[in-house]
Amino acid sequence: MATEPDADRDDARSGHVPVFLERTIELFRPVVDAATTEDRRPVIVDGTLGLGGHSSHLLAEFETLRVLGVDRDPAALEMATRRLTAFRDRFTPVHARFDDFDAVVAALPADSRDDAGPAIDGILLDFGVSSMQLDVADRGFAYSVDAPLDMRMDPSTGPTAADILADYPRDDLARIFRVYGEERFARQIAAAIVRRRDTDPLRTSSELVELLYDTIPQGARRTGGHPGKRVFQALRIEVNAELEAVENAVPGYLDLLRGGGRAVFMAYHSLEDKIVKRELSTRTASRTPAGLPVELPGHGPEFAAITRGAEKASPTEIDHNPRSASVRVRCVRRIDGRIP
Repeated sequence: MATEPDADRDDARSGHVPVFLERTIELFRPVVDAATTEDRRPVIVDGTLGLGGHSSHLLAEFETLRVLGVDRDPAALEMATRRLTAFRDRFTPVHARFDDFDAVVAALPADSRDDAGPAIDGILLDFGVSSMQLDVADRGFAYSVDAPLDMRMDPSTGPTAADILADYPRDDLARIFRVYGEERFARQIAAAIVRRRDTDPLRTSSELVELLYDTIPQGARRTGGHPGKRVFQALRIEVNAELEAVENAVPGYLDLLRGGGRAVFMAYHSLEDKIVKRELSTRTASRTPAGLPVELPGHGPEFAAITRGAEKASPTEIDHNPRSASVRVRCVRRIDGRIP
């Protein structure tokens, strides 16, 4: 095992503590061991690199491991790449959304193939906004500090949160707040935004928070946390098309896994977890028609579940890292061959 004595100190300095770190290492250890037995160098794709917390520890733990780190945020990618300088011969940064498979496949090492084509040993997808994006005030993700309402993970492309608030019809705004934020007062908030934008469009986080305080009844604000939490979450998901990316990424990365490869998914929102759960339920089920006494050749499950349902953070981890409180972790292993 290689050692990287600065990894924990880097986490402390950055304020970023990787969620489910020890369990993640444990889940990927068998694929690294299998590659070693086969005299191969394993490749894991960290599809949501962020500040590189998981990748730094995986690279430090497994001295033969190669990691592709994918992130759409150029600032996060640059910071993570600097952090992982000690592993530059085994780490490849990829500037892309995590469901951009053309970019991922193009960056794979030439020897990362099986009989069916490009293949990986593992995929880690830690969905949601990164610690850096939450903590950097001028990105507009946080409701607790005043900043322009941007919220783009890649600030070079796409509409901002302010654009959405200025342009979307009232019913679309209400749907976003209700579905993505589970906000009880979605229609009232949407109506208030539409009334205001005719004369004074919302441009900053403090303006939006003030409108929420004025719109949500005082009694309802006594429970459920800050009134901005749900609306800011909903806007972030819409701005970055997060659920669309998850819908594409889960089946796409499962298809890239070689036999014995593992996928680890970390979801923080019920809608993300439902997408993961639905796809994994299909992939781990037999495809033999019901009622037949034996499994038809080629119709068995493609994957086997490693976790029993969704694993959750322990009270100890939540105390150490409050951002792990809502995480749901699922892992599967590929048990059949891929079709060329």
